[in-house]
Amino acid sequence: MFIIDDLLAAPARGLMFVLKKIDEAVQQELEAEERAIMADLTALHRGLDSGAITEEQFDAREQDLLGRLDRLHGEDGGDARNDARS
Repeated sequence: MFIIDDLLAAPARGLMFVLKKIDEAVQQELEAEERAIMADLTALHRGLDSGAITEEQFDAREQDLLGRLDRLHGEDGGDARNDARS
């Protein structure tokens, strides 16, 4: 009886394994994207502090980067920013 149960459950276990690996890959991709955005924000602040970019350039780029970060985290804070641009 246990052999039959194992045979019947094998496809489900295989599918769960594949889904788990896909989830791990997605999480790694999201973490890499978040690190890239944070690095861009750090470089942006350095550019502002050194005078390489203007306050207006900083604000526009920062708003874009923070919007990407919000979308990455699934937060719905972008509507107010988009309304302010219109």
